[in-house]
Amino acid sequence: MKKSKIVFTFNAPATLCFAIVSLAALGLNALTAGASNRLIFSVYRSSFLDPLSYVRLLGHVCGHTSFGHFVSNVAFILALGPIVEERYGSWRLLFMIAVTAVISGLFHIFFGGNSMLLGASGVVYMLIFLASTAGSRPGEIPLTLVAVAALYLTQEILGGLFSADDISHLSHILGGVCGAVMGLFFHR
Repeated sequence: MKKSKIVFTFNAPATLCFAIVSLAALGLNALTAGASNRLIFSVYRSSFLDPLSYVRLLGHVCGHTSFGHFVSNVAFILALGPIVEERYGSWRLLFMIAVTAVISGLFHIFFGGNSMLLGASGVVYMLIFLASTAGSRPGEIPLTLVAVAALYLTQEILGGLFSADDISHLSHILGGVCGAVMGLFFHR
């Protein structure tokens, strides 16, 4: 009997590249004592005449404040990303990440006060909602999507109203909404 070889595969290029870019951003942030996060990998209220404002609208989802923050987001992305990427394709997943980044970034600029927003948690919520639509057929709204929406959105709304933490509950909600809308739209 012939033994089969086991090989590593680059199974989800968009997901893996996102994780690698986020890890590089974390390393760059450590090397620059936080300057790269302020300059590129966070979004905050600034002039739209500044070209970096547009870079930050996309880049903020790759920035993280610490290794723990990075792991808590990227572990979910590495678990859910391949499922979503297989269903929708690499380019479409990158498009959905970009849409989620821009929408959450703009909402933060206009409604987030003077704080900085960074991290991939909006993308995580987008992936959670996309994964819950992955097995559905056109014209169907999966009960898993309804259950995920009920659980996560209730948690985030209550967290946003009643907790004083540094978590952007609005980004989580927006990521979930983006995932649900894009999941249902791309299933048509």
